[in-house]
Amino acid sequence: MNKHHLTKRLTAVANFVPQGARLADIGSDHAMVPINLVASGKIDYAVAGEVITGPFSRAQAAVTDAGLATQIQVRLADGLAAIQAGDQIDTVVIAGMGGILIRDILARGWRTLKTVKRLVLEPNVQEDVVRTWLAQQQFTIVAESILREDNHTYEIIVAEPSDQPVNYTTQQIKFGPHLMQAQSPVFQAKWQHQLLTNQRILANLAQAQNVPQAKIAALETENQQIMEVLHG
Repeated sequence: MNKHHLTKRLTAVANFVPQGARLADIGSDHAMVPINLVASGKIDYAVAGEVITGPFSRAQAAVTDAGLATQIQVRLADGLAAIQAGDQIDTVVIAGMGGILIRDILARGWRTLKTVKRLVLEPNVQEDVVRTWLAQQQFTIVAESILREDNHTYEIIVAEPSDQPVNYTTQQIKFGPHLMQAQSPVFQAKWQHQLLTNQRILANLAQAQNVPQAKIAALETENQQIMEVLHG
């Protein structure tokens, strides 16, 4: 049995890493995903990148403790600067950050992505920002997953480079092209909760002395989008 146990969220992330991939995990959280994948034999080489000394030291210690220091390189670097040409990285994982930060990491390291075949991204908020950037840079979203863990909903976005222009509708950017098609119970619960939250806010705004019309319009528009996606 593999002792390097992953949370439900990180297991879902790791499952999208292809067999035999050469992996870079940016913001590696104790290098748990690389350690799990190398220890299980799914991959045999990984880079774990950390930008802060504390997490870098903890990741180094975890890799050494697992006896995998020859197969997992832990590097102190900003974002994709952790990747070196000789690594021949073809898969990048960035998990557990806001969508804006993930987008910025990808944008700053754009040149590094030229040889990458797969991105596995798990923004904990602002998923639409990530999808917008991917489409603009001609990455196709090939798979998505949504799950609940510790009272939070997480979305995983898997993208691969395309040689054709990539276009998504406003709905697909907001809800996820694969997620809105699959309509999983977790997906439905997330957006039903958002719908109810918006309705409560609208009810409170109706009692306000100075009614913010722009905010009301934005909430009503989002509610309409949610109902269209959930109910067709």
